[in-house]
Amino acid sequence: MRISTKAFAIILVTSYLLAIATAIATLSANKFIKDGDTIVSSDGNFVLGFFSPGNSKNRYLGMWLRFSATTVVWVANRETPLNSTSGVLKLTASGKLHLLSNTNDLTPIWSSSASLSVQNPVAELREHGNLVVREENEEDPDKFLWQSFDHPTDTLLSGMKLGMNFVTGRETYLTSWKSGDDPAPGEFTYSMDSTGYPHNVIRTNGNETFQTGAWNGLRYSGRPKSTSSKTYTHKVVVNTEEVYYMFEEITSSILRLTINHTGQGQRWIWVQSLQKWNLLYYVPADNCDTYNICGAYGDCNISNGPACGCLEKFVPKDGIGWANGDWNNGCKRNKSLDCQKGDGFHKYSHIKVPDTLSTWIDERMDLKECEEACLKKCSCMAYASLNISDGESGCLQWFGDLIDIREVSGGGQDLFVRVALSDSDKEFKSSGKKGTTLIISLSVSGVSLLALTLVFCLWKKKKNSVSKRSEVSLRSISKEYSNMSQKENVELPYFYLSTLVHATNNFSPTNMLGQGGFGPVYKGILEDGQEIAVKCLSETSKQGTLEFMNEVKFIAKLQHRNLVRLLGYCIEGERKMLIYEYMPNKSLDWHIFDENRNRLLDWPKRFQIIDGIARGLLYLHQDSRLRIIHRDLKASNILLDIQMNPKISDFGTARSFSENETAANTNLIVGTFGYMSPEYAVDGLFSVKSDVFSFGVLVLEIVCGSRNRGFFHKDHLHNLLGHAWRLHKEGRSLELVHQCLRHDSRYVLEMIRSIHIALLCVQQSPEERPNMSTVVLMLGSKGELAMPLQPGFFTERHIVVNDFIDSTMLQEGNCATTAFCREAAEKLFKSCLFKLETKERFSISSSENEFTVSKLDNSYEIVVFSDESKDENSEYNL
Repeated sequence: MRISTKAFAIILVTSYLLAIATAIATLSANKFIKDGDTIVSSDGNFVLGFFSPGNSKNRYLGMWLRFSATTVVWVANRETPLNSTSGVLKLTASGKLHLLSNTNDLTPIWSSSASLSVQNPVAELREHGNLVVREENEEDPDKFLWQSFDHPTDTLLSGMKLGMNFVTGRETYLTSWKSGDDPAPGEFTYSMDSTGYPHNVIRTNGNETFQTGAWNGLRYSGRPKSTSSKTYTHKVVVNTEEVYYMFEEITSSILRLTINHTGQGQRWIWVQSLQKWNLLYYVPADNCDTYNICGAYGDCNISNGPACGCLEKFVPKDGIGWANGDWNNGCKRNKSLDCQKGDGFHKYSHIKVPDTLSTWIDERMDLKECEEACLKKCSCMAYASLNISDGESGCLQWFGDLIDIREVSGGGQDLFVRVALSDSDKEFKSSGKKGTTLIISLSVSGVSLLALTLVFCLWKKKKNSVSKRSEVSLRSISKEYSNMSQKENVELPYFYLSTLVHATNNFSPTNMLGQGGFGPVYKGILEDGQEIAVKCLSETSKQGTLEFMNEVKFIAKLQHRNLVRLLGYCIEGERKMLIYEYMPNKSLDWHIFDENRNRLLDWPKRFQIIDGIARGLLYLHQDSRLRIIHRDLKASNILLDIQMNPKISDFGTARSFSENETAANTNLIVGTFGYMSPEYAVDGLFSVKSDVFSFGVLVLEIVCGSRNRGFFHKDHLHNLLGHAWRLHKEGRSLELVHQCLRHDSRYVLEMIRSIHIALLCVQQSPEERPNMSTVVLMLGSKGELAMPLQPGFFTERHIVVNDFIDSTMLQEGNCATTAFCREAAEKLFKSCLFKLETKERFSISSSENEFTVSKLDNSYEIVVFSDESKDENSEYNL
């Protein structure tokens, strides 16, 4: 067969044009792709280019599947279409993507953002369909200047997050197309609602029309139970930095979750053998998926006719309206509640749990503890397990009317709703005991050690249960504050609970900043835009009413740039809260004890923090109207503002002195081991020099980035104080400085001087320690310093324990200085047996608590300390 010259020319030109419109892998700075060119993802599945949807003549920059060109998963210029095929996509030298109407146009129709400027920007389409701009020579493959996954349209792809990032303030959600031919934003959105406990919702013009139900660790409670997917996994992540839903493919199958232009959420999977998309499921699936269709306490069952009924033990509020199909008024209980005389709960199975807008959670509780806690709160209307992925754990409680309930065939979970006692499944009783400090004295007769062991074991077993001890009533608290205000001229604004509920999104877990022995701290925003931190005293808190009032009394009267500022308080019902200024940089321990964040703190910033803490203490000890001893100065009680200025917080255990008083004694030792001075931890003696000791420990921790408590060195059994003193005596103090700081020769002398001052502060004898005015002077000058003596809690001791452990060397004041020593302590307390050697008094610790054991004339005394602040996990402690 012969080919004519003309035909050959046509083929040649066509081949040339095809060669021009080839796909590329990346786009470099100042380069273009024109209409007809494409960028293909590294896995070959996704294509970026120009397209016209359906019958539209408009041109859009978008992304589609290589094997399904009509399946568009992302659109850049969905609101500003091009009206010709002359459009181009350009990557600027500053790392921004610009969509231009032609190559000569300077004004972009659409552009990406870039927070940083880079030398060699490059754009590429990564696997799973993520268009990214990055530095070409960046070693971190997941560090981007910009990514399309942060700006979805109507489709969620594998690895894409649906939710809210509280650090950046960016929310990612899906918005439907206006129609099949128009990618402009439509009236439907699919998003994760982070108010209350997170769940996914569909909204129509901003109004909620569908909810998935709360995530229960396996699935959303409103979805039917199914066997584990072999093609993808999904999860919900909730923490202080972000909350999101994500699914990830675990095979080569391609999946997508979309919200279409009719308002239907759909999950699709590509079936390679059939070369088509298969619809896995869609929502809303039936009338019972309609949000709150049956009203409060109404129960929707699609198998019934009509679908709406009342929960068992409930009846319609409006019987006539209900019979006529008007379910808006919902249902009410058969019998009224009587919280004072006692209520109970009725169990409902296979339930999509109610809307979680007004809920409270605790991940640590089991179902029984959750039940007891709910029963004690008259406003708690229901409870359920937070996580059912591995048995049942966590606690989810509802406050207010229960709405959007439906029965889920073969799915859902158990829900326990508050009803009158006579309608309940059974009667509940609550008992327990709480306390942070327990002092036990037993006779030293023949059975003393055995009795002591039994009591100790019982305490360990019940230490987390709820106490029956009576506390000062809330009425007396309010009265006490009123009297205090009149006597001591304290003026502190009162915040209504409703104000705080609104400011914190109903105390949403996503607003939680941290957790301490007192309870949780939440971030809030008042109506005027002011950011606040709300410290809540929980019912199970180890801080009591006296500590609460103590903190109000002291901080309300203190004003200093290095003390956290108290804005007000709230006492309503069983809730007690303090409202503080918000500190955006969290607490000091969050920075210095994390290897990555620690490296971001240069020496000038650390010295600024040390100096600020010193000046705050000087104000407390000398310059304020009262002489105040903090008694719990530690890294987690130092908050940092936007300029990283330190603010001393948590005055729950503080004590005030008159001008003539210098020291005091107590039988109730509070504080945190590792920071306590020897005379306080062992004998209960405290003074301003106790705070000086804590300050010295804190300075050493700031310098080296390690905790005193739990410090380990391969060459000896000393704690951080002993290690620092040993290096100082040998002229090697610089070795204590964190390695990321040693290279800066400009500050070496200041670093060594700070260590020297810290060692003066932690000397064994309080008389040898300087006062804070001297410390501030030493920090600000270059004069000669006295030589420090041996620090407190330095000498090593031996104690003898039972047969489980041989004679073991434990360090006075803090046994948990080595992994070996910690293991020994844990074995010691697990066996609940021990002996005292000839020592009259010693201190030892387990992984959770510290114990001071004293041999008295006719008894043994054990003082049990709890590490209330949970320093290892705390990010924000008030």
